[in-house]
Parts: sequence; C-alpha cells; structure tokens
Amino acid sequence: MIPELGHFALILALLTSLVQGTLPMLGAAMRKPRLMALARPAARAQFLLVALAFGCLAWSFVANDFSVQNVATNSNSELPLHYRVAATWGSHEGSLLLWTLMLGGWSFAVTLFSRNLPAPMLARVISVMGLVSAGFLLFLLFTSNPFERLVPAAAEGRDLNPLLQDPGMVFHPPLLYMGYVGFSVAFSFAIAALLGGRLDATWARWSRPWTTVAWSFLTVGIALGSAWAYYTLGWGGWWFWDPVENASFMPWLTGTALIHSLAVTEKRGAFKSWTVLLAIVAFSLSLLGTFLVRSGVLTSVHAFATDPARGVFILIFLAIVIGGSLALFAYRAGKVGLGGSFDLVSRESMLLANNILLIVALASVLLGTLYPLFLDALNLGKISVGPPYFDTVFYPLMAPAAFLMGVGPIARWTRTPLPELATRLRWALGVAAATALVAPFLLGRWSLLVAFGLFLAFWIFASTIVNLRQRLSASPRHGMLAKLRANSPSYYGMVLAHMGVGVFVIGVTLVKGYEVEKDVRLDVGESVALGGYDFKFVGVTPHPGPNYRAITGAVEVRKDGRLIETLAPEKRIYNASGQAMTIAAIDTGIFGDRYVSLGEPVSADTSNIDGPWGIRIYLKPFVDWIWIGAFLMALGGFIAVSDRRYRLALKTHAARVFGGAIGNAGAD
Repeated sequence: MIPELGHFALILALLTSLVQGTLPMLGAAMRKPRLMALARPAARAQFLLVALAFGCLAWSFVANDFSVQNVATNSNSELPLHYRVAATWGSHEGSLLLWTLMLGGWSFAVTLFSRNLPAPMLARVISVMGLVSAGFLLFLLFTSNPFERLVPAAAEGRDLNPLLQDPGMVFHPPLLYMGYVGFSVAFSFAIAALLGGRLDATWARWSRPWTTVAWSFLTVGIALGSAWAYYTLGWGGWWFWDPVENASFMPWLTGTALIHSLAVTEKRGAFKSWTVLLAIVAFSLSLLGTFLVRSGVLTSVHAFATDPARGVFILIFLAIVIGGSLALFAYRAGKVGLGGSFDLVSRESMLLANNILLIVALASVLLGTLYPLFLDALNLGKISVGPPYFDTVFYPLMAPAAFLMGVGPIARWTRTPLPELATRLRWALGVAAATALVAPFLLGRWSLLVAFGLFLAFWIFASTIVNLRQRLSASPRHGMLAKLRANSPSYYGMVLAHMGVGVFVIGVTLVKGYEVEKDVRLDVGESVALGGYDFKFVGVTPHPGPNYRAITGAVEVRKDGRLIETLAPEKRIYNASGQAMTIAAIDTGIFGDRYVSLGEPVSADTSNIDGPWGIRIYLKPFVDWIWIGAFLMALGGFIAVSDRRYRLALKTHAARVFGGAIGNAGAD
C-alpha cells in the first residue's frame, strides 16, 4: 500500500509540475494575473507530493519491504536503522528521487522568500523550475521507478554497498545535491531574465544570494566526500581526480566564477551576458554530472546500450535543457548592452581575469574527464587520465587565480592607479615572501613548491588583512567596534571565504610536500620507525558488528619511548554481501594525522590471523586544514547571504524597474 501511494504521489507531482511549468509562463507572456498566481501554489503542491513519495520510499526501506525491488537490491534486515534511511538515496532511482525532492524544496523556498519579486518574473522563474522538475519526474516514472514491485517478494535483501555504510555518506549526498540543485535557481532567474528581456543589475541582486547558498552547500558536500574517501578507502588520499569527484567539482568551479561575476553585474552593471552564460553552464554541468554518475556512464561508457530507454531519455533531456537554454542565450545576448566600462587595472578587470582562469581550469577538468569516455564509446581504445595530467594543468591555472584574490578586493572599481595599488600591497607582498623563504626551513626541508604554496597562502592572508585594515581606517565612525559594525555581513563573508582558501592552500601544500608513507610486514610485537614515531603491531582481535564480522588490529604509537596513542584499524566482512572493507585508524591533530590501515595476513596460511600482517602507515602533516579551509569557505558564503541589503529596499527598486508590477500574485 505504501509503495503504491508513493507511486501515485509521483504521478500527481508530474501533473502539478506540468501546470507549474506552463500556465504561469503563459500568464507572464499574456499578462494574465490569475495564471501567474498559480505559480506559488503549484510549486508548493509539487514539493509536498514529491516529499510524500520520498517518505513512502524511506518507509519501505525502514520497514524492510522487500517486495519493492529498490529495497531488495539496496538494503538488508540486518542493516542499522540510520543506514536503512540513507539507503533511500543509495541507488540510482533513490538518488534521482532525492534530486527531485531537492529541486522541489528550492522551488518551495523561492515561493517563500521572493514575495517582492514582480509577478511576471516570479512566474517565469517558478515555471522554469517546474519544467526541470517535470523532466526528472518523467525520467523517474518511465525509466527509473523507485517503487517497482518484485513478484514474488524477496525473502531477504542483498544489502547496501558497504562503501556507503558510513556516517559520512548519510550527510554527503543530500548536501552535495543541495548544491547541485541549488544552481537551478540561478539558472531559472537567468532564463526568466532572458525571456523577459531585462538583463540588468536587478536580476543579479535577486539571484546572487540563492547562488551563494547553493555554492556553500556544494562546498560542504564536496569536502565531506573528500573526507569520507580519506578515512574510508584506506589509501590515505583526499582527492584522486576521479570522474565522480570531477562531476561535482566542475559545477563548483563554475559556481565560484558565477558568484564573482554576479557581484560585478549587481554593483557595476557589467558582465551581464557573461553572468547569464555562467548561470546556464553551472546548472548544465550539475545536470551532466548527476546523469553521468547515476547512469553508469562512468563505470562503462556502454551503459546506454544495456538500458536504451534510460540512455535515450538522458540524452534528449540534456539536449532540451542545455541546448534550449544556450539557444535562448544566443538569441537574446546580442541585445544586451555591454554595461559600464573599466580600465585594465581595476576591480572589474581582476574579477574578469579570475573568471577566465576558473573557466579555463574547468575546461581542462572537463576534457580530462570526458575525453577517455568518448574514445571508449567510439571504440578508439582505452586511455586513463589521472592525477599527473590534472596536477600539471590545473595547479598552474589556480596559482595566478589565488594571487588575484589578494589584489581584487583592494583594487578600486572602474580604475585604480598602479602606483597606488602597489603601495597598498607592498606590506602583504613582503610578509608573504618572507614567510615563503623561512617557513620551509622551520618545517625541516626547504622546497621550491612548498615555498611557492606558502607564498600564495600568506599572500591571501596578508592582503585580506590589509584590505580590512584600510576599510576600518577609512571609516568615519569612532571606536573599533563601531568601525567593525559598519561593514556588511557580505564583506565579512568574503573575508572568511578568502581566509578559508588560504587555509586550504596551506593544507594542500604541506601534505603534498611533507607526507610520508610506508608499507610494511609486521609480526606481532614488531615495530617500525617513521617520521620520528615508532609503530608497534600488538596483534588483531575478531569481534562481531551489527551486520558484519570484523578483525580489529592494535598498533601502538610511541614518540621518544612514550605511548601517544593505540590505533585500531579494522577489516570488515559484511554478512549479506560477503564484501570486505578496510577501515583506517586515524589519530587526528591540528598539525597532522597519523594514519594506519590494516592490509592482509601475509603468512603462508592466510587464514591464520595471529601471524604477520601487511600494514600501511602514513604521516599526513596539516591534512585536516584542507577540510577546515573548505568549511570556512562555506561558512563565509552563509554569512554573506545574511546581508540585509538582500532583503531591504528590493520592493521599491523592483517597482521602479518594472513599473510597479510587484508580485503579490498568489500570496497566501
């Protein structure tokens, strides 16, 4: 009964999304207030129906309803409750239902927080989101039904992939999808602006906070995925340039460019066409990444051939959304003015250069991700594009982008005299250069790459401090607290996000420059020295888990003979699937991690667990700064959207631009 209710809710949601996507759009074109007024209730109803369907699927997992094929394939009665809930989005069908739920949630949020938008603009925005929802609902109902029945019902489920049975995977996919889907709001605002023929600073102000929130969620999602890979997969890496990782990283790069471009469009009226194009590309890459990951293309480029209906639908949907939006952009972009002019040395030029570097970096990642797939699809051979390519191409592009992060906020809008800019930045340059020269010696070994990375990080820190000091000294208010209050939350959000980038750069630089690892064979009682520490293998102990059997090792860590920590890496065998998992043991510290991973028994009799084992040991200096930096970036984004200027005086400004057609239509 519950699965049938969920399936029926999806059918009703599809019908509602078609109403949401067509009638308000027609109302905006014909200036029919009653049709435009349908936008809000239709979007809210569609979200509630999808939420009901998602709840039905979650209940099917919680209740172990193995008559639902999705549940029988991705769950098991021994699976702990929180993983049964997470299994709701652990499959292809469930993840697409989560995607659709998130899209409905963003549409619902637009109806709540955009009451001051002109009625035609709001109707177009919600209609575009409704059409995208309709595409996903059609895809779910006709090719990826999450409620498909299994007759007869299975006696037991196969189990959730052991890789997904981790607390990080409970939170990582929803947060990642919040970012993916959040770019649909900027996309919808851009399409609505193109349809309405008004690409001025107003639409940039409306869409900027939505874009920033989506980017912040995506940042957290990517960081959680990276941390999960680090402590779960057992190889000690935090980023491998895997196609699945790249699928989320490409929208992030475009979203970063979009946030900065929206700032220029809002404040100076420049980059209007470029900003619209970035909004289209950001969401297009979100669609592309989602479908590549969930269609099986990244596992096998011939997945379409094994499921023709799903593959054809994907291609048609991508062609309509991406091709249609780019065609509309090509038709309308030529009618948009160029905006305000600016000199070569100005804040606009710095932000433009930063945008170009980000998009070129995006193109390099896109090429490295898709090129092997195209070759394989055309039967032209198999090639592997891995870290050597991406490290060689990507980092040289990001280095000047990081340098411009220090220059841009200090440069003036329109024009900045070069001597004035040099005078403002000389202190920051001196601090960064001195730190880069001295710090590697203090860390034990001087390296050019380490020095360069530290120079960029401390350049960002120092230039940000210079910028903050200059703003405070220029404030006419008296008292430090009053001067600090004079700056907006969006400014402090930018400061924190830039500081986060600096922290991230330090983490990447030092872990790449100074990490050490050793694969050893240790018998019980044997020790190995690494990086000033002694690691002693005490032995292993079997013990049962809720749905697995585990062998837990004990590795004592000593420094100068003093016991610091006893690490307990695990090997797990899951009961239902028989799959093995390696769970690393990590002693985390602010200055680095001690990381131990248990391999396999290496005695002649591999069933003898009391003999010698293969053990992998890593020392990862400052690795946690990578994720601290990412979370600081995201926090900066959330702080920025709390700025009151996004909430006040918008109605008056919209009335002036649109002649008083303020969107009270459909208000409850």
